Amino acid sequence: MPVKIRLTLFLAIALLLTDTTLFAQQHRGTYSFLDANFSPRVAALGGTMLAIDDSDINLGVFNPSLINHAMHNNISLSYVDYFVGINFASAQYARSFEKIGNFLATVQYQNFGTTDQTDEAGNVTGTFNMSNYNVIIGWGRQLDARFSIGANFKLIGTQYDSYGSFALAVDVAGSYHSETGWMFTLAARNIGVELKAHISGDGSALPFSMQAGVAKKLDHVPFLFSIVFDNIQKWDLRYNDPLDLDSNYDPMTGKTNEDSGIEKFGDNLMRHFIFGGEFYIGKNIVLRGSYNYKRRQEMKMPDKSGMVGFSWGVGIRVSKFHINYARSTYHAVGSPNYISISTNLDNFLK
Repeated sequence: MPVKIRLTLFLAIALLLTDTTLFAQQHRGTYSFLDANFSPRVAALGGTMLAIDDSDINLGVFNPSLINHAMHNNISLSYVDYFVGINFASAQYARSFEKIGNFLATVQYQNFGTTDQTDEAGNVTGTFNMSNYNVIIGWGRQLDARFSIGANFKLIGTQYDSYGSFALAVDVAGSYHSETGWMFTLAARNIGVELKAHISGDGSALPFSMQAGVAKKLDHVPFLFSIVFDNIQKWDLRYNDPLDLDSNYDPMTGKTNEDSGIEKFGDNLMRHFIFGGEFYIGKNIVLRGSYNYKRRQEMKMPDKSGMVGFSWGVGIRVSKFHINYARSTYHAVGSPNYISISTNLDNFLK
């Protein structure tokens, strides 16, 4: 493909991602679960889009430009032990076609268990179930040795007792792999529309977001670092806590202590960054970790911050299988457990 055409295609993707800010809406509502993570590797590295191109089938859900021919016939199963009986599960399968590109099919399911149903007086009248699901068809194509593009098409649904909702969405992404091993990605997620609301006239917007990521595996050290700039579409991510857990309000003077301009700028800037890394021990073991400043600021308790905002994980290759495990500390109460197992079906067909 001529260089001029390659550059034109990549610029078109970049412009498309920029224009999608028109879809950004602050009310996340019913479909905030689309930001939930099912992959232990993604969870260990910060919980969002990654610019890591090593043919891991689990990365394509957040970054479809990574879907490539090397994933052909790969399959992955994931399970998340979340909080208080909430469980997530997903299944993925990839297949490539020479003329039309590479595809990744994903089914995600969230089960919130059984909940008591009560009347206006609080009397239990029965029980009901709650669940979310997301069916994704991802497509990726390598334009040349440097550029790749991709898109995810999503059918989204929720079911809370007799109330259900449906939505359609798309993710788009473009990646560039430099000659020196740097990987850059720009992605826009959850561009879409609700087709049916739980209650007529009370619809919800999809949680649109944009991310830019960079990653590189060091040349002389078995370490890969990843940096993600999250929520490009919105600069101000600070949150004013009405409970004033940080004791900013002075009852003696009636004034609220506020940060200086430079402190606000620094706080906002850091809320966009997610830092992660992988350390390779031989060919079969990988240790992972990350730090999410925004999560720490939003979820920590003033007197017990602990490891909130930090995540860690490990990946092990056993024979024909890749097994990954991770924990992400959302708050001091507990941490979800993520586990997945992946393999290539061709290993059993030969």
